[in-house]
Amino acid sequence: MSEAFIVGAVRTPVGRRGGGLAAVHPADLGAHVLKTLMERTGVDPAAVDDVVLGCVDTVGPQAGDIARTSWLAAGLPEEVPGVTVDRQCGSSQQAVHFAAQAVLSGTQDLVVAGGTQSMSQIPIGYAARRATEPLGLDRGPFAGSQGWRARYGDRPVDQFHGAETIAGQWGITRDAMEEYALGSHERAVRALDEGRFARETAAYGDVTADEGPRRDTSLEKMAALKPVLPGGLLTAAVSSQVSDGAAALLVASERAVREHGLTPRARIHHLSVRGEDPIRMLTAPIPATARALKKTGLTMDDIDLVEINEAFAPVVLAWLRETGADPARVNVNGGAIALGHPLGATGARLMTTLLHELERTGGRFGLQTMCEGGGQANVTVLERV
Repeated sequence: MSEAFIVGAVRTPVGRRGGGLAAVHPADLGAHVLKTLMERTGVDPAAVDDVVLGCVDTVGPQAGDIARTSWLAAGLPEEVPGVTVDRQCGSSQQAVHFAAQAVLSGTQDLVVAGGTQSMSQIPIGYAARRATEPLGLDRGPFAGSQGWRARYGDRPVDQFHGAETIAGQWGITRDAMEEYALGSHERAVRALDEGRFARETAAYGDVTADEGPRRDTSLEKMAALKPVLPGGLLTAAVSSQVSDGAAALLVASERAVREHGLTPRARIHHLSVRGEDPIRMLTAPIPATARALKKTGLTMDDIDLVEINEAFAPVVLAWLRETGADPARVNVNGGAIALGHPLGATGARLMTTLLHELERTGGRFGLQTMCEGGGQANVTVLERV
């Protein structure tokens, strides 16, 4: 079996909702990282076999196969196709998996994978609401399914209820969540100040750095916020930020590395995806990580760095408790609570950051996982070359 190597990775800065990237068409965000990726790797764009991008809520400016649109908007060759993937928050991590699987199978040699998302223009859940509200389905896209109702009843299906359930089940206090969230901002600010993101980002116009990290936040400010749900523990402070952004990676076969004179930066050591309770929704990274470690023969002690998406603080805190991972190796440059979560692009953003941090620190193995709608979780293990 051929190896699958990452030979390039780049992302935009992550913009806040209503911030510097808010008015940028999501296809142009995607085009920016695609063009930059081709320039930085030096690969002839016509040699690319396919472009796989993640995107959630593919309506309006994100409709019409935005992977294909982004490639064409970048001025790249028309003969190269594109396909858009939706595995909810894990869409662009899954895009990397599809790219790697194509290379591992020997059917393709150069595949671009990534994601693009403008949450300023298309709010989370917009596609479901636009389609279901006129039909009177005020409980979302599941409400009209007899099979779903027979299996799961009328229990609310949303991430906030899921996160509250996790906090209750694992006994995670609001204080613990806020302390974790403050740490995320502090790590992200430090990374920005030390220039850790400089190599991985491609400025878009005047937006040269991530807009999310808050230098002035504090436990006192967080404590003053009202819960999202009545009687709940979660607030905006311990939740991922609504954001805009894009990221892209180039996955290459051994043959492509030789023929194009490329330098492998990491090898795809493992990739998998698992599902769990879709109502609780956000706990799948726990069994998915356990399964990935079992299949690879690795332990958490072998993993030098972890990127687990900070959809909500209790997601990470429960995962840490169940895996026994060293918190000092997890989200070392902050996570989505500070840096933001542009849904369909976050998986590729995390992988881009993980790759560059492995290179900066000299680590060998990096593990990435994230919770996803429907109670799913992807796991990717990179081995730095």
